[in-house]
Amino acid sequence: MTDYRNNHYVPQWYQKRFLGQVGGERKFFYLDLRPDRVTSGKRSHTRNALLRWGPKRCFVERDLYTTRLGTWQAVDIEKHFFGRIDANGSRAAVEYFGTFSHPSVDQSALESMMRYMTLQRLRTPKGLTRLAEMARMQDKNAVLQAMQELQNMYGAMWTESVWSIADASGSPTKFIVSDHPVTVYNKACFPGSPTCRGAGDPEVWWSGTHTIFPLSAEKLLILTNLSWVRNPYGSPLEAWPNPRLFRSAIFNFLSIQTGRELAEEELWAINHVIKQRAYRYIAAAEEDWLYPEKYLSPLWWDKLGKGYLFMPDPRSVGFTTGIRAGFEDGQVSAWDEYGRTPRESGFRDSGGRDQEWRTFRAFQGEFARLFGPKRRGLTYSYGGLDRAEDTPDLHASYLRAEKHYKSAGDPKAEEVILCRSDRSGTDRRHVTFA
Repeated sequence: MTDYRNNHYVPQWYQKRFLGQVGGERKFFYLDLRPDRVTSGKRSHTRNALLRWGPKRCFVERDLYTTRLGTWQAVDIEKHFFGRIDANGSRAAVEYFGTFSHPSVDQSALESMMRYMTLQRLRTPKGLTRLAEMARMQDKNAVLQAMQELQNMYGAMWTESVWSIADASGSPTKFIVSDHPVTVYNKACFPGSPTCRGAGDPEVWWSGTHTIFPLSAEKLLILTNLSWVRNPYGSPLEAWPNPRLFRSAIFNFLSIQTGRELAEEELWAINHVIKQRAYRYIAAAEEDWLYPEKYLSPLWWDKLGKGYLFMPDPRSVGFTTGIRAGFEDGQVSAWDEYGRTPRESGFRDSGGRDQEWRTFRAFQGEFARLFGPKRRGLTYSYGGLDRAEDTPDLHASYLRAEKHYKSAGDPKAEEVILCRSDRSGTDRRHVTFA
């Protein structure tokens, strides 16, 4: 009989994706970052920080989702709400994106993924504590109710982000699991800073915040705000252009970046970020993976991966300016690249876009200089994947762009690189990019 009072805030099915793929291991090395100190009489000791537990005993808390009214208690959230979420495709969605390859389109997987990631971020002890602080709630029942009502909270922003799926299959080190799996990283918010103390985190809607979510021991989903890709030289703490929540958004499956193979040094840095943003517990199939800081020197938070650890390849990002959609009843709708409609303030802000064009071109050139002509992410356009490596002429053109746009700030360069294209995955008769 299922015990609905033992609440896994990181589902067991998700945990198992980090065990079975690594040598058939069935137990984690489970690390308590803040082990309790136990006192008995005049003697006291600190509990063992490192344990060998399976998914059934990891990331679980008694009555975390149990609601109470006096002596009456209910387990409906665990039994029905999360049961329905899993039944409606959460596992299938994680599997779909964990094995994603172009060309592929699955709208139901996207919708399930956005809902699951939002709830996974809210349902952990860290997430619920942060939600209670933000909403100024002290009643547990009210916080749990708010969690259910906010299940689509981040969907629009994440849908409009630049998606990248990175691969760790070539590295002997794999991804660890934390008690707050949907992790956010902002280079301006160092561990120990006021923003990151306790249950605090950088806000998802800050321009320079990356959302990272390990899909398995070997695959990582990285979501980066489009405004940050276009201008990584601005303040990472500014709100992105359209931070409004609970709105519709359009997603282009063809723009998902794939093909990035992570070096082991990058795995150490990523696991370091996951560990630093965990609330109390992390787990891994190998004990050594729990201590990535041993291999990182120096531990400069804003310099990880040359400062662009989680950045998609800007050379594989199109500079589109919006979408127009036609419907069978003859109606036409339009959105700019940040999801704003013609009736909303800032729609197709030409001044802001001109500045973004200059910084975006400069960033493409800087990225080419730092990482060479081989792309770190490939999208699907013109009937096939991008070239894995730029030609010498194209690479040289990017290098010239960095010098030109950083020095002159002129949006008109002599060299021409295709930057606007129809990359939509739908019928061009109905959807075009401006």
